[in-house]
Amino acid sequence: MDGLTPRALEDAARAFASAYPTGTLAAAFVAGSGIALSAPGWEKAAEAAYAEVFPFPVAELPGHTPTVTVWRKGGAGLLVFNGRFHLYQGYSAPQVAAIPRLAGLLGAPVYVATNATGAIDPAVPPGSLVVVRDHLNFQGTSPLLGEWGRWRAPMFLDLTEAYDTRLRAMAVRCAEAAGFAVREGVYVATLGPNYETPAEVEAFRRMGGTVVGMSTVQEVIAAHHLGMRVLVLSLATNLAAGIAGRPLTHQEVIEAGQAARGRLEGLLQGLIAELTREGA
Repeated sequence: MDGLTPRALEDAARAFASAYPTGTLAAAFVAGSGIALSAPGWEKAAEAAYAEVFPFPVAELPGHTPTVTVWRKGGAGLLVFNGRFHLYQGYSAPQVAAIPRLAGLLGAPVYVATNATGAIDPAVPPGSLVVVRDHLNFQGTSPLLGEWGRWRAPMFLDLTEAYDTRLRAMAVRCAEAAGFAVREGVYVATLGPNYETPAEVEAFRRMGGTVVGMSTVQEVIAAHHLGMRVLVLSLATNLAAGIAGRPLTHQEVIEAGQAARGRLEGLLQGLIAELTREGA
């Protein structure tokens, strides 16, 4: 056991709500490696370090700033989680899922996750954005193990609609309005921290994978379990092993995220506008 319990997380959510009034939340966003998210036109009302929010030790990771930001506009609120937890850092599945669960306990109806990925499909060039419509979980675990499956019903969670159809269509519209195209695809989740072998990448491609990464699916399962609508945006930062013809580096991932920041911000602004109109 890792020491994180449902009661400890519920206590953390109550403490956060008391310290940082969030207003009526429209959504929660989480930023992946090298990706920075902001809410133009909104007031940055508060920012708290993960170490002060979550009831377990927080490790550092290059490309991540472990804080959560509260953005406000009138009575409306947004949460932006700057970085996430990964299984390969030694976190358990429930700890990885603590971000969406905290957001859900605070009342966020929508969970939007961004991540950095390798492109399995050669037709997806670096810098492309992929709207995830499904996933393949090769991480060998679930955030619903043990007491977490009993914490909320149902324990045997259906994932047919884990990726919200209306949110996916909204993301496509917002990208088009921002002047660029996106495509839908399947996210393959591996454990990491090593990158995949060329043989693995080829197997994932034959299974229908579009991009591959080391995060996100534990969050998606946990958010869907709490009844949140889920949208995942994958930034293809590089071609996966065996496709690019050269070694992969984490620095490449961070640099590609920084280069695509403008497009992500444009898409984010459109999403925020539509989500706040939905909640009006």
